[in-house]
Amino acid sequence: MTRPLVVLGATGSIGRQTIEVASYLELEVAALVAGSPSDDLAKLATEIPEAMIVVAEESAEARARFGGFGRRVEFGEAAVAEAAARPGSTVVNGIVGAAGLRPSVAALLAGNRLALANKESLVAGGPVVRAALEAGHGELIPVDSEHSALWQCLVGEDIETVRRLILTASGGPFRGADRARLASVTVDEALRHPTWNMGPRITVDSATLVNKALEVIEAYLLFEIGLAAIDVVVHPKSIVHSLVEFVDGSIKAQLGDPDMRKAIQYAITYPGRQPAARLGFDLTAEPLVFEPVDRAAFRGLDLGYQAGTAGGSAPAVLNAADEVAVDAFLAGRIGFLSITDVIEECLDAIEVVPLESVDHVMEIDAEARRVARSVVS
Repeated sequence: MTRPLVVLGATGSIGRQTIEVASYLELEVAALVAGSPSDDLAKLATEIPEAMIVVAEESAEARARFGGFGRRVEFGEAAVAEAAARPGSTVVNGIVGAAGLRPSVAALLAGNRLALANKESLVAGGPVVRAALEAGHGELIPVDSEHSALWQCLVGEDIETVRRLILTASGGPFRGADRARLASVTVDEALRHPTWNMGPRITVDSATLVNKALEVIEAYLLFEIGLAAIDVVVHPKSIVHSLVEFVDGSIKAQLGDPDMRKAIQYAITYPGRQPAARLGFDLTAEPLVFEPVDRAAFRGLDLGYQAGTAGGSAPAVLNAADEVAVDAFLAGRIGFLSITDVIEECLDAIEVVPLESVDHVMEIDAEARRVARSVVS
């Protein structure tokens, strides 16, 4: 029996698609969690009257706007963590950024299933998340399309028989471009992803390949396999979501349309499968083309391997610095190539230390943001 859903980041892309999947599968949505008191959240609260509403923002405006929902609504970061810890739930974490870490840990400590689309939880606080998983005996199932693909390829397999994990990257809107071309990239161009419809930060990260850097670290922490055994190839059509090569030379791949709803549904229904709303994938529609990553033009990928190898707090620094740099790019304050420059300066400037707790991770995150803002300025 599928458990009730707690949707973190309910008004974002992953949250909206999770609600679509829940509606199609006729699943209970127990709680809707969002960062701010938006019109979209009010609309969802009306459409799903049985769900608890949680607004992370505790402002007077938030309370005035959502006070009419009475006892159904709660406010503040503590309420977000409490929603994630609701016993017997599947928690879909679609929050963007390091803010998703605390509710991820709360969900796992409560023994819940965490369907994780917030890769920053693992990237920034990997050791803390792993400790919560072990302590609470919860479940951690990835929702990122690439990691869902790896998970599906590895079901029933012994990780010791894996030679390498192969993540696919679309190459973003600038596949084939050199650094001279990338120096003149505009915000509008960077937000035109060729295959996926995503939020602005992850779209820019896909254009710089920093998103793939974060995914390499996520795969390393999820599957506990060495970074040297994780490869990335460019696959422009985003049909093959990831592959696993075994020691006997066999390769498994997971294929499908670039549609996050399938990965969300699998994380909710695992280990079973339910019919999906959209079927009919055409294997003959597109050739399956693979290319090497141009690491000279797209330096962001190697920064992920650098941070993952350093371990400890380095991935948290990478994530925070990237978030600040992307915001600065979107605001027109720095150029496209400067995003990776900001990240590299922060990785070089901030000492690597072991991570001890959620609060410690957030301290590292705050320090990295301070340094990144200084570099941007």
